[in-house]
Amino acid sequence: MAILYLLSFFLFLYSVGYTSKKITQPSLTEWLITSFVLFTGSIIPTGFVLSALDLTANTPAWIVGNFIVITLHFTLWTKLFPQQQAFSVRAILRNRISTFKLWMRELSPYLKFIFLAMFGTLAIIGITNLILVLFTVPNEWDSMTGHLNRAVRYIQRGTMEHFGGTNWNMDTYPKSVTTIQIYSYLVTGKVENAFKIIHHLSYWMTLISVFGIAQRIGRNLSASFFCALAYGMFLDFLMQAVTTETDIVLTAYLSCLLYFIFTFYNTRENRYLYMTGMVFGIVFGHKITFAFLLPSVFVIMIYSVFISPNFKVFFDRVIRLAAAISLSVLIYTLPTGYIKNMQVFGHPIGPPTALKHQSVERFGTPANLAKQGTRNVIRYAYDFFNLDGIRNAQWGYDLNTQIRKPIILLEDKLNLRLDEETVYAIVPFTFQRRFDFYNANPYWGVFGFALILPLIFLVFFRVFWSRVHWFLALAFVLDYMAISYTAVYDPFKGRYFIEPGLFGVLFLLLLFSNHRLSIIKPRRKIWKGYVLMIVLLGCTSALMSVFLNIRCLPFGVYGHESALTMERIPFQTFARPDVTKAYQTYDSIVPQDATVALATINDDFEYPLYGAKLTRKLISINPFEKGLQPIPEDADYLFYARSVINDTTKIKALPTDLRLGTDTTMKHLIVKGEDYYLRKLK
Repeated sequence: MAILYLLSFFLFLYSVGYTSKKITQPSLTEWLITSFVLFTGSIIPTGFVLSALDLTANTPAWIVGNFIVITLHFTLWTKLFPQQQAFSVRAILRNRISTFKLWMRELSPYLKFIFLAMFGTLAIIGITNLILVLFTVPNEWDSMTGHLNRAVRYIQRGTMEHFGGTNWNMDTYPKSVTTIQIYSYLVTGKVENAFKIIHHLSYWMTLISVFGIAQRIGRNLSASFFCALAYGMFLDFLMQAVTTETDIVLTAYLSCLLYFIFTFYNTRENRYLYMTGMVFGIVFGHKITFAFLLPSVFVIMIYSVFISPNFKVFFDRVIRLAAAISLSVLIYTLPTGYIKNMQVFGHPIGPPTALKHQSVERFGTPANLAKQGTRNVIRYAYDFFNLDGIRNAQWGYDLNTQIRKPIILLEDKLNLRLDEETVYAIVPFTFQRRFDFYNANPYWGVFGFALILPLIFLVFFRVFWSRVHWFLALAFVLDYMAISYTAVYDPFKGRYFIEPGLFGVLFLLLLFSNHRLSIIKPRRKIWKGYVLMIVLLGCTSALMSVFLNIRCLPFGVYGHESALTMERIPFQTFARPDVTKAYQTYDSIVPQDATVALATINDDFEYPLYGAKLTRKLISINPFEKGLQPIPEDADYLFYARSVINDTTKIKALPTDLRLGTDTTMKHLIVKGEDYYLRKLK
């Protein structure tokens, strides 16, 4: 059956590509972007419908459902655009290859060296990341507690209905990306690494979109490649390409949205308003943090859509865009869980505890919000100014320390006390973040603080002028402010800056278009040398980020084993080495087909407990904020944290319960694991 499922998957991909040709111009970039949107836009509503029918775990139902939805798309788009120009993707591909070869031959030696370095780096990290995706299991924190934990639970239950998980994300997080993960897992014959498909695909689709946006703005092939290649080396974006983190998928959707907006500006064709509306609903249904980006997206829409020659044209555009967004929100946003959260928790995001943990509420008064938000603006600016990637090695750390001394001295002279006020933070700000933080969650790297951020600043204050870039600068500033003022400081926020990075990377177009900044003009040796230095440092940092990423190492380093050779439990509990032995003991005792009652806490890693084949059935008996529930009659084992079950709870700890071996002596952990016990019930 697995072969038939895979055949159906490839047939579905062909159907997506064929439908995409009914919408797009004869453009390889646009065809790929539209195909990606149709691919996700078909799976997501299928998942919602199958969940309502209790068919979430039924692979044939997924196959039939996806074909029905893509057929509906084909019917809709052919009716909207019956006279669409036919074209051959193969012919366009051959043409683009010829164009690429001609472009490479005509480059100056300086640009040829830059692009060979960037393409070479992307090839190395691209191949390495693909190997890591194919041959390593997921192990990032949020997936172990929430994202993948609930995906397996939905499959076991046959529905994505609210069920009361231990971690609040299991019930409250939007379900659209989970539908894609479940489909990918089932259609590949239950290959666990297929959970990563949408995330790894998002990396490459974002680069394609950045290239397409740059082409629409600058119409310069060299500039477009430079932007896309540079964004491929934005470090946290690059790091998420081998994970199941959700921000990289949000970035891909946002990049598609921006592509359609800018393409409408160039063509004035209504199809791009409709596609913009469709992606808007998909991205809003993906993650609520898209709300932070709404002011930025609106600014880009002002530039590309709303500035019109007269009111009639303006009204026509607004009506079409509003209709497309409204329909898309009904299909892709509302069913993803926001309404259910309102019914259960009284808020579209989730319970009050989840909101207070990382939201504007923790600031207290408006005056303190203004003060602490402003301090966050400065804190994140300091976090940007780091040789991320390079400082993964000791020599890079030492170099980073030296170049940051002037700005740290400036903070001291101004008496800002950024690292002394620690109340309004998830983890207090420090000038040298701990290795775990900057290794796993870097920012943009040297491209950001040494090139892009200065360009944004100079354009925003009109030292250099470009109309489109001024709107992009405003969009970036608005998103930066939203991140700073809507939640207390968090050292892991590097992942949130990959979305405003889409606005920022387009400022590299100025290196090819602005007469005062151009690197294609003769002479200017100092400026060209500086840009070359940034490129080489950027390539180096990208390579070091991938090959020194201790969470997923291609090769053993720093005393850590390669991710490709590590055993499953040590790899998945990497962030919590104190519980590794306990989980290994559990895994050696509990059969793969057992039913296990879990009396765990919100931050516990539950995903590894399903087993290597994800076949153990887990039942949460300490659901978030509901208190301890009775042990189900069908449970074979009870796995519990001692803080949950003790002598004062409804379920008493017994002397015969097996202590699994959590190391309670470990220090310097971000969050310590619980002391776990196991009880055989049958």
